[in-house]
Amino acid sequence: MSHAFAVGKPHILPAAVIGATFALLIGIGGCTMEPSYRRPGAPVTESWPDSTSAGTSVVIAGHGAAPAAADIGWRDFFIDARLQTLIELALQHNPDARIAALNITAARAQYRIQRADLFPSIAATGLEQVEQYPPAVLGIAAASSGSIAGASSSNSTFRYFDTGIGFTSYEIDLFGRLRSLNHQRLQQYFGFVETRRSTQITLVAEVANTYLTLLADQELLRITADTLSSQQDSYRLTQRSYEGGIATALDLRQAETSVDTARANIAQYARQVAQDRNALVLLLGTPLPADLPPGAGLDEQQLLADLPAGLPSDLLVRRPDILAAEHNLMAANASIGAARAAFFPSVTLTGNYGTASTQLSGLFDHGSTAWTFSPQISLPIFAAGANVAALDLAKAQKNVTIVQYEQSIQTAFREVADALAGRSTLDSQIAADQALLEATSESYRLSEMRFRDGVDDYLGVLDSQRSLYTAQQTLVGVKLSRLQNLVTLYKALGGGWSEHSAQNIGAATGTVPPSVSRAGVN
Repeated sequence: MSHAFAVGKPHILPAAVIGATFALLIGIGGCTMEPSYRRPGAPVTESWPDSTSAGTSVVIAGHGAAPAAADIGWRDFFIDARLQTLIELALQHNPDARIAALNITAARAQYRIQRADLFPSIAATGLEQVEQYPPAVLGIAAASSGSIAGASSSNSTFRYFDTGIGFTSYEIDLFGRLRSLNHQRLQQYFGFVETRRSTQITLVAEVANTYLTLLADQELLRITADTLSSQQDSYRLTQRSYEGGIATALDLRQAETSVDTARANIAQYARQVAQDRNALVLLLGTPLPADLPPGAGLDEQQLLADLPAGLPSDLLVRRPDILAAEHNLMAANASIGAARAAFFPSVTLTGNYGTASTQLSGLFDHGSTAWTFSPQISLPIFAAGANVAALDLAKAQKNVTIVQYEQSIQTAFREVADALAGRSTLDSQIAADQALLEATSESYRLSEMRFRDGVDDYLGVLDSQRSLYTAQQTLVGVKLSRLQNLVTLYKALGGGWSEHSAQNIGAATGTVPPSVSRAGVN
């Protein structure tokens, strides 16, 4: 046989009063103690540096002449069908792009977890409480209180049953601590969104540059193969001349040396082509498909040459890495509000509404209704300087993010300025190298004719042939630099993004990142 403490009939708090109290308390917590955010000034000039070279001024398209680079999708900039297919495969399968998309999903979940703290967490609870005391303790308790309901010296077990719904330790955000933390998480989420965009832009540029490098090495391999064929012909001619007593042994050895050099270069460029393919496969995250569309050669590669540079201020609203740095700055600013709120009182509520009884069968009997409501206020008095240190830390972290934000702007400014300088000089360099190639080609033709006619020895042919081969290699390298410079300029100006690409990443990872506004996340 067991006994339990008697429970009296409680007063019932009207539901309307409870609802009005919650509405009032939740409405009070609308303010925050965050400092007013102001975007730091851009630590760069208002115009790009003068990239004039050799008296030739730089032609930069204005805003009205062409769309901004960030508004030009990668499919419009890279018009080669094979390159478009490679970029699309990379956006679907590249590990870095997939991780960036999944990081957004994780950051969005963290924001929603933090936002849930703004509301009470209501749960249904059930309780059975069993207590047992020795008879001596019961005797002392009975003597001090007069009597214990349901207790005797021989029975010392007590039972209590309770069930209901309620919330525990719900903090009323009077000074905006929770709202500041919520704002911090939101800005961090937006930072991951911009980081994903930056990752994709970088990936597009890397695939394009690797593909162009592959084309250049294939062109160098072709040139070297043609050079080897020509040198083999010259070697056979020199050998016949040597056997006829016209050429010397030195001429024969010099011709043989040029053939062996060309063979070594073929092995070198064949290796580079294979390595370029491997690098491309690594970027794609998947093997090269066998049904790739035909692609243009390096000389026929067409990229948008009329790429507007705009103004340095455009980078502040176009470059995703700068936007990500600014969102991190906003998050650090919000953390100051949370640190400030820690100096002020905090109010927490605990409440429950349900039924209670000393018998399990009597939980829902008439008169078993029970409720509790326990508001609690806490005022910091002494924390050994912890709150002051937390505020100093938040301010220091904000100052760090300000420096990082300014650094991201300066880095972007230099990247664009360097690319503009390259655009203003590489075309002139290509024209000069093209003229040099034509001159060395003619020199090689004339020297070979003089050797065959017996006017000169083979040394003149060898020198002109080396000059021609070097001029061909140089021209290919400069053409590659020009195309890669255009890709770099496109990337530096914030180009390479489209919503279609975001859907590709989401389809590959199984999580399509949502399009969100800067006002909030659903």
